[in-house]
Amino acid sequence: MVEGGIPFPMLSDGGGNLGQVYGVYDEQAGVDIRGRFLIDPDGVIQAMEVLTPPVGRNIDETIRQIKAFQLVRETKGAEACPAEWKPGKATLKPGPELVGNVWKEWKPSA
Repeated sequence: MVEGGIPFPMLSDGGGNLGQVYGVYDEQAGVDIRGRFLIDPDGVIQAMEVLTPPVGRNIDETIRQIKAFQLVRETKGAEACPAEWKPGKATLKPGPELVGNVWKEWKPSA
């Protein structure tokens, strides 16, 4: 699916055990609904997306989100990735002075 393979772990849940834990198991159909969960090294779910089969996922968006979560973790929360952030683009510095002023700092087209 991705040239060179997917650079992060993925799994399948044939028996529906994990789907039941994460609330995406469809008992009537006997299958998991498509779910994507980004879980940090501490076991905390940082993001999730659940889609029905007619709509596919976007691997580029998944990778963007993984990179954003990695950056936030590496900086110990000293940087935040705003909407539409991409690797290499400006981040925000969280703090009281940013509250109500994000629009002054964040330029989505920059």
